[in-house]
Amino acid sequence: MTLIGLLFWGGVIAVLAVVAMKVFPTVLEYYTVKRVVNRIAASNPATVPAARNDFDRATITEYSIQSIKSSDLIISKDGNDKVVIEFAWDKEIDLFGPVYLVIKYRGKSD
Repeated sequence: MTLIGLLFWGGVIAVLAVVAMKVFPTVLEYYTVKRVVNRIAASNPATVPAARNDFDRATITEYSIQSIKSSDLIISKDGNDKVVIEFAWDKEIDLFGPVYLVIKYRGKSD
């Protein structure tokens, strides 16, 4: 391997590492929201405001939830009277200069 090749692959690995370090917290936030929403849906709250209050209480203890609020949740019931909670948000990550990475997170309770 030549010095030029080593520098090239070192640069590629460095860029990928920077992107991964910026994306990882948003992925962690998605899985935290998914876990909280599944827990709330499993408790089968009686009303929509009760489900939203449960989510608000969870965001107080789960500090990583920053991109979504309880008002962004879509709460409904399926045919078996089971609560289904859907959520969605877009995350824009500044990579460098005018380059951004947009991730569209979507999910619903199991």
